Amino acid sequence: MKRSLPRRSRHQAAKLHEITGVIRELVGDDLTMLILFGSYARGDWVEDRYVEDDIVYSYQSDFDLLLVTEKRSSATQQAEANTSRAIRQRLERLGLDRPTSSVIVEDIKHLNKDIERGQYFFSDIKKEGVLLYDSGRHKLARRRKFDPKERQKYAREDFTHWFKSACEFLDTTFDDIKKTRYNKAAFELHQATERFYNAIVLTFTRYKPKTHDIEKLDRQASNLHPDFFTVFPRATKQQQRCFDLLKRAYIDARYKRDYKITKAELEYLATRVRKLQRLTKKICRKKIMSIGS
Repeated sequence: MKRSLPRRSRHQAAKLHEITGVIRELVGDDLTMLILFGSYARGDWVEDRYVEDDIVYSYQSDFDLLLVTEKRSSATQQAEANTSRAIRQRLERLGLDRPTSSVIVEDIKHLNKDIERGQYFFSDIKKEGVLLYDSGRHKLARRRKFDPKERQKYAREDFTHWFKSACEFLDTTFDDIKKTRYNKAAFELHQATERFYNAIVLTFTRYKPKTHDIEKLDRQASNLHPDFFTVFPRATKQQQRCFDLLKRAYIDARYKRDYKITKAELEYLATRVRKLQRLTKKICRKKIMSIGS
C-alpha cells in the first residue's frame, strides 16, 4: 500500500488531510485504518462536462474511502449508512463536500479474511490504495493473486446474473405502467436500477455494495466509468424530483400512502434506466473482455 498520493492527485492532499481529521473525530477509537482507493489513489480521476438537450452538465470523480473498524457491528449495512450520513453532513457543514466522499466500512477481521481468500476488490485496494490513517494496531493480510481467466469467469457470471435480473424488472415496469399500477412500477424501476448498478460494480470489482440507495450506487458506478455520470442528470428541479422519487421508491412506493408518481415521471425515468441498461451492457462486456487479455 502507498503512503503518498500520485502526482496528479497531490493538489487534494490538504483537503484529504482535513477529511481524515473529521472521520477520526466521528469514528473515534473504533477506527483502525482509513484508505483512499479508486481514481484519486491511482491518479486517473476525471472532471469534465457534457451537453444533453442543450443543457451543460458537469461531473467529478469522488474520493473513494475505505474505513476499517475494529468492531464488526460498525460494518453492518445500517451502521455503514449511518456513518456515511454523519460524515457527509459534517463535511457539508465544513465546506469539504466537493469532491464528494464515498465511504464504505469494513471491520478488520472480515476484511483480512476477504483479502486472504482473494476477494480482488480489497486486494486491489491493498495494492493501489493510499493509507491516510493507521492506528498501528493491525496489518492487512497478504494478497492472494487471481489468475486473469479466473477473474474473468467471475466477472462474466456476476454480470450475467445481475443484468438478466435487472432486465426482467425493467420489462415488468412497462407492463405496470400500461395497467396504471404506478407505485408498483416505481418500485420495479428502482429494482432494475439497483440491479444494473450491482452488475456494474460486481463486474469491475466483485464487491457487492451493502446498500439499496441508488444515489450511492450511482456514484460507485460513475467512479468506475465516467459514462455512468450521464445517466441521471440532476441539474433542474424536475430532474432532481424524478430522481428523488426513484430513490424513495424502494420503501415509500410499497408502504407509504402519500407516495405519488405520475405516468409522465415514470416514463421519463424509464428512458434514463434504458440508457443505464445500454451503457451497462456495453461497458461491462468491454471490461470482461479486457480482464482476460
